[in-house]
Amino acid sequence: MSVERRPPSLETSSLLQERPPSYHSTDDVNEPPSPTISEPDEQPINKFSRADICWILAGLWSGVLLGAFDGTVVATLLTPIGSEFNASNQSSYIGTAYLLSVCCFTPLYGRLADILGRKGAMLLALSLFGSGTIFCGFAQSMNALIAARAVAGMGGGGVMTVSSIAVTDLIPLKQRGLYQGMANILFGLGAGAGGPLGGWVNDTFGWRSAFYMQTPVLLFSFVLVATKVNIKLPEEVQNQRLLDKLRRIDYLGSLTLVGAVGCLLLGFSLKSTEEMPWTDPAILGLLISSVIFGLLFVLTEKYWAPFPVMPLRLVTQRTPLAVSLSNLLTSMSAFSMLYNAPLYFSAVRLNSAAVAGLHLLPHSVAISTGSVFAGWIMRRTGKLYTLTVVSSLMCIMASVSASLWNEHSSSLHLWVDLIPQGFGMASFITSTLIAMIANVYKEDMAVATGITYLFRTTGQVLGVSLSGAILQAVLLQKLRLRIHGPDSEQIIYDIRHTAQIIPSLEPHLRKAAVDSYADALRVVFISQAVVSFLGFLACLPIQESRLPGTQQEQEEHYRQQNAERGLEND
Repeated sequence: MSVERRPPSLETSSLLQERPPSYHSTDDVNEPPSPTISEPDEQPINKFSRADICWILAGLWSGVLLGAFDGTVVATLLTPIGSEFNASNQSSYIGTAYLLSVCCFTPLYGRLADILGRKGAMLLALSLFGSGTIFCGFAQSMNALIAARAVAGMGGGGVMTVSSIAVTDLIPLKQRGLYQGMANILFGLGAGAGGPLGGWVNDTFGWRSAFYMQTPVLLFSFVLVATKVNIKLPEEVQNQRLLDKLRRIDYLGSLTLVGAVGCLLLGFSLKSTEEMPWTDPAILGLLISSVIFGLLFVLTEKYWAPFPVMPLRLVTQRTPLAVSLSNLLTSMSAFSMLYNAPLYFSAVRLNSAAVAGLHLLPHSVAISTGSVFAGWIMRRTGKLYTLTVVSSLMCIMASVSASLWNEHSSSLHLWVDLIPQGFGMASFITSTLIAMIANVYKEDMAVATGITYLFRTTGQVLGVSLSGAILQAVLLQKLRLRIHGPDSEQIIYDIRHTAQIIPSLEPHLRKAAVDSYADALRVVFISQAVVSFLGFLACLPIQESRLPGTQQEQEEHYRQQNAERGLEND
């Protein structure tokens, strides 16, 4: 059993202090990454020119941009798709199927990237995502479309995970955060363009064309990855036959992990979307199945898997565990805010859908700014601990501010109170990803990246599902207290399911609906603040580690890791 590696300096001290003598100066922060020449007994070092790196990043990040674009395009198309198939009641499952599939398959790509190589894993992810997306355009029923979205999700999570792993192979850790910030900007651009462009394509050519139009970008990304992403793996893996590589896949661990995560998230999603009680046999059955699959997964990883998909020795170490838990909790709070803040403006302030969405614009700008800022800070100072803690506090501040909204809140507050959430969350996920990578051994880097994305995406789904369940429970209670009469149950049902009807209600019913939504959303925002505070506590144990500024320093960093591990094992 490996013993956790501890950094030589205090956790909150500079990452640049007490460097080994072999480290070169990194005062020039603009120095481009430069490769090292490997010694005979070392693993091969990847050597790429500046032009090669640009092409590689273009191939990887075009897939990331397309994944973000696809998500908002599909959200825009739910109504016309539901109308064509006469199954609007099933429209929400289009998004749920994709998210569940992403959460289940994301962690598998960390190990696949080590077995099939970065190129092989990325091509697999792009193939699944692309085929699922194209099949969506050909779907002749709602069930077929939902199945196609699930296939697309199998690849969508891998596109994000493998691209992050590949960039880490190319870019030294000290500069890695800045590149993550640039990737997040592209993600934001894709998400921002998806809605308007998807709506225009639907109105002009039909919703199927919105899926077909993604094909050129998919082909562009696929060709660049196939021709340019030639990142070498260790020799013992590089020279293996394909059959031997496939034998290294942890099939039982993957199956039980998918079962545990899938059953858990599906149970919470059904509770939220179908409004089933917790005692419903379907909900109880899914939650119990999740526990059983979880126990089988732990046993598999601990006793039976020669190459575990999620090594328990890794997730039980101090920093990986702190990063995982804090990402889970902070993502829950962030996505709860993202889905419930527009509802406040629609149901409480009675703004139009366009105005409600416009209130998220400063939040979106803050996401891009926060990610780049975090990367810049880490590149300039070599520190990430204080940045992580302050970013977490900003998420708490945003939830507390939203919980204080009332009829007397000024317009300025309503516009700016969401900015700390976007800025803090973007900065937080950037710094914690670097913290995770910097505090694990080189051979664990890909798996650790997959674990980070697993907890992040799981938090996103749980945040939406649990906040929806809390909202509906409190809203129902408040509406029943305020609305009475022979048609009260039907009125309450309509208010809960269609907030757009509130402005057209009679004055006393409109006030009851607005006050009930305000009370329910206040409980949601307070719950967010509590979850954000737990995320803050979870991130406190994160350790600082030296962030290499060049490829030479990065290889020295890995050699020092191996030397320390050898001493610990002795």
